[in-house]
Amino acid sequence: MVINKKRTYRIYTEERLQVRTKKRKKLTRPMLVMDLPVRVNERCSMDFVADQLSKGRRFRVLNDVDDFSREMVGQLTEFSISEARVSRFLNQLIETRGKPDGITCDNGTEFTSKAMFFWSKENGVKLNFIQPGKPTQNAYVESLNGKFRDNCLNLHWFRSIEEARYEVDKWRHHYNHERPHSSLNYLTPVAFAEQAA
Repeated sequence: MVINKKRTYRIYTEERLQVRTKKRKKLTRPMLVMDLPVRVNERCSMDFVADQLSKGRRFRVLNDVDDFSREMVGQLTEFSISEARVSRFLNQLIETRGKPDGITCDNGTEFTSKAMFFWSKENGVKLNFIQPGKPTQNAYVESLNGKFRDNCLNLHWFRSIEEARYEVDKWRHHYNHERPHSSLNYLTPVAFAEQAA
């Protein structure tokens, strides 16, 4: 029972116990207005999915999806993905596909870092952060992550990171070029993007 805060603190320090004295600040973000994109590369969404190899070592996959065409723009499969690696990956996507107007992502440390801040300023791409605890504000990539987990990650038992990369790339090709989407009038994402161009 706490009678005196100063006395309690003194006893804790004498016993060499650690007590957090300051409360952490809660992150507040304004609610995102999710207008429907009307063209390819208007807005992309990013998020991570985690899995593990047969030996127990964990790896992550960064998924990047175009919100208009639902096309899987790119996937990065690595054991560890830092903010610098995310910015290099996005630069590679810009070279091959072009620059999106904005990217929607959650508040993970890889996305809220200084490296990503400077990357967005240099490239003129706006980073749209969702509110904490509101994954529905990033619905396109969350939906994709569910399909990716059910149809790729849960169906394979990866022995190495190279095998995981191979299966992830194979799944992305199938998703973009062969799998029809009901939200795209039963076209594939690539066919829908070509039709809209």
